[in-house]
Amino acid sequence: MRLSGSITALATPFTASGEIDLDAWNRLLDGQLAAGTQGIVVAGSTGEAAALFDAEYDTLLRTAVERVAGRIPVLAGTGLSNTAKTIELTRRVAALGADAALVVTPPYVRPTQAGLIAHYRAIADDGALPIVLYNVPGRTGGDLLPETVAELVSHPRIVAIKEARSEPERMAALLELRSEEFAILSGDDPTACRAMFAGADGVISVASNVVPRAFRRLADLARAGQRDAALALDARLQTTYDFLGVEPNPIPVKALLARQGIGHGLRLPLLPLSAAHAGTAATIAALVAELELESHESLVA
Repeated sequence: MRLSGSITALATPFTASGEIDLDAWNRLLDGQLAAGTQGIVVAGSTGEAAALFDAEYDTLLRTAVERVAGRIPVLAGTGLSNTAKTIELTRRVAALGADAALVVTPPYVRPTQAGLIAHYRAIADDGALPIVLYNVPGRTGGDLLPETVAELVSHPRIVAIKEARSEPERMAALLELRSEEFAILSGDDPTACRAMFAGADGVISVASNVVPRAFRRLADLARAGQRDAALALDARLQTTYDFLGVEPNPIPVKALLARQGIGHGLRLPLLPLSAAHAGTAATIAALVAELELESHESLVA
């Protein structure tokens, strides 16, 4: 499998009473497909995976697989703090029809680099699914170093990395490992355009929950080397990136989705967006609508 372009790390919509909102989930999926999104992640950190019960997780993934019907890759977040549990969950999502597993470095436990190599090799050796490495040190407390990734890229079941560190030096080091068998994906929306200019295959995005057409257009422009058009669109997206960082993900993006009629909040310990940001949310919601309309018109033209 070759992952590329604009891939969305989907938020999980809840009803006003806090249950999974399957109607909203289906509308979110349909909107992503209509916008040209090139892959989705179910139950990653943006999807509040830690707040989902097993049956809920399975329902979300099963529904997504059925709705997508093979049109784009469906990735499932399976990274846990223990290797055996991660393998067990990866087997489960394989049985539910996922195309690949997005496996974050083990949260909280902070293994050594040798431990990370052993962890990922064990999951890949089990063979349930192709594995996408995921490095986001700000959330996990550990950093998957490029030299460690270099030890893993030869495994035939390890097919990509989502790198959420924003430094250009980190992306440059990883791009040296890129091949036809191993894709490099940005996991940082504000620097994704720059990463794709440098040769990254695509982005796994939070922002594309609310601007899927704009992000597909951004990925197409950046990967085609159309720098002026890509930079102009990226600059217009900057205020959206800024807003999505005012409180921990996925609080801001779910506030915008709620304004689009998708979902009603989060699960504790996450709280809805603070009232202090409500005015900004309204402004960004209007900008998002404008960008999506323009991007739709550009794609149609």
